[in-house]
Amino acid sequence: MFDHDILVIGAGLAGMRAAYTASQSGADVAIVSKVYPVRSHSNAAQGGINAALTDRGDDWEDHAYDTIKGSDYLGDQDAIEIMCREAGSEVISMEHMGVIFNRDEEGKLGVRSFGGQRQARTFFVADFTGQALLHVLHEQILKIGARVYEEWFVLSLIVEDGECHGAVVMEIRSGEVHAIRAKAVILATGGLGRVFEPSTNALICTGDGMALAYENGAPLMDMEMVQYHPTTLKANGALLSEAARGEGAYLLNSEGDRFMQEYAPNMLELASRDVVSRSEQTEINEGRGIDGCVLLDVRHIGETLINEKLSQIRQLGIDFANVDMVHEPVPIRPGMHYQMGGIKTDVNGLTNIMGLYAAGETACVSVHGGNRLGANSLLDTLVFGRRAGDHASNVVRSRQHSDAITDQYAERERNRLQEMLNRNGGGELFGKIRLDLGEAMNTHLAVYRDQQGMETALEELKGLKTRYDRVIVHDKGKTFNTNLIFTLELGFMLDCAEAIILGALERKESRGAHTRTDMPDRDDSNWLKHILIAKDENGQPDVTYQDVTITQWEPQVRSY
Repeated sequence: MFDHDILVIGAGLAGMRAAYTASQSGADVAIVSKVYPVRSHSNAAQGGINAALTDRGDDWEDHAYDTIKGSDYLGDQDAIEIMCREAGSEVISMEHMGVIFNRDEEGKLGVRSFGGQRQARTFFVADFTGQALLHVLHEQILKIGARVYEEWFVLSLIVEDGECHGAVVMEIRSGEVHAIRAKAVILATGGLGRVFEPSTNALICTGDGMALAYENGAPLMDMEMVQYHPTTLKANGALLSEAARGEGAYLLNSEGDRFMQEYAPNMLELASRDVVSRSEQTEINEGRGIDGCVLLDVRHIGETLINEKLSQIRQLGIDFANVDMVHEPVPIRPGMHYQMGGIKTDVNGLTNIMGLYAAGETACVSVHGGNRLGANSLLDTLVFGRRAGDHASNVVRSRQHSDAITDQYAERERNRLQEMLNRNGGGELFGKIRLDLGEAMNTHLAVYRDQQGMETALEELKGLKTRYDRVIVHDKGKTFNTNLIFTLELGFMLDCAEAIILGALERKESRGAHTRTDMPDRDDSNWLKHILIAKDENGQPDVTYQDVTITQWEPQVRSY
């Protein structure tokens, strides 16, 4: 058994920012990550990070308003105010740590325009901003010497009497199971993109943290709000960054029309993501698409700018669509990208379980509400990762390790894994179940939804859970048993899918990314509130509500 003051689960931007902050405060911090830290999915973020800097004539309140409007007024305004107030100092901190942001002709930090924002406030490193931030934070973690359990997989949280005391983990290399005792645990495990197929997300994005918290009674909030990004490749869901539209790209239909002029005459291609995705899907559904796609056209921007600021997505188009965007438009369509919901926390990352925190995409503060603005995700990870690390480091000074936490927790997990490995015959491997799950979610809970489709998804999920109960792990070994890891991840994904479907069925309106063809209007009188899904004492999902926090911006008709 290992002991640490704070255990951070996940080594993306939220996790490493939390670990760095807590370590700077003197806490003994360890990070557990199922992949090498710089392979975390923060690495895939392309476009940039938002901040309103006063020396540019911008104001955090303008950023906050754009975020609140983008959220379709479901975001909690007190949390959004904190994020936007602290954004500028966070970007400057990362620049001081060594992030080499693009600069303008005057040598100042450069900005580009992003969707749903009236002013250019997105700081960037070409089209691989997440990678740049992640590598610099990893350098800081190496510098301070924090313990990192690289390629270790979290099996369960250690929760007793409403308090979290650590986690049970498996070293992937050896298959050995250990308990890690901690005075506080911070979940920073990222999103759940692979609950849907296809997705822009990496294969590792399986909702682990959300499911771990959900299993222990922590509520998941706003789970019905699943963002479909407007520009993904049809074949594999690869993301073509919003940076392309920020630099001036057009969206065209089969008739060559720049169709966003009809749907968002003021913001055009830079309307909020839910608006653009719906517009694209409408064009496709009404027969003005091309093989289920519309076109992203950047030819007018010029090869020099494309190579300077969009080199990565140019190469993606060449590699996976056989299209060079310098010379011809790229076929794109809406694709599952981001989960606005997650583990309900306060503005310091605290959950309803003492000693358990969450930050980043796995958490729901809620700063994204019904629709996240592009480039607010990296900001969310850094601001609330830092706040969680700071709060936890203060709490653990007066908290002691529980003597009741022994190796029995690890032994329980060893027995569970062995039972799974002992199964032979009568079941199936994880792969087909996972694919069926992803396709069902993409069919029934995508850009447009309706009651019948969501009820069908719920029935299919029940069948998938029954199949999972009999799943077979064909690799019986211990060393790098990825078959076992993938099977365990599937269990997490099924729990996340349940929360998404139940939340979507519950919300009897259209708001943000949750667009129902059978209930097309937003209903502030009845549904200006969060939906929370938590397991009761019998392990069954229970639905409750919480009012949206409104400070100074009353809900208005939303248009771009």
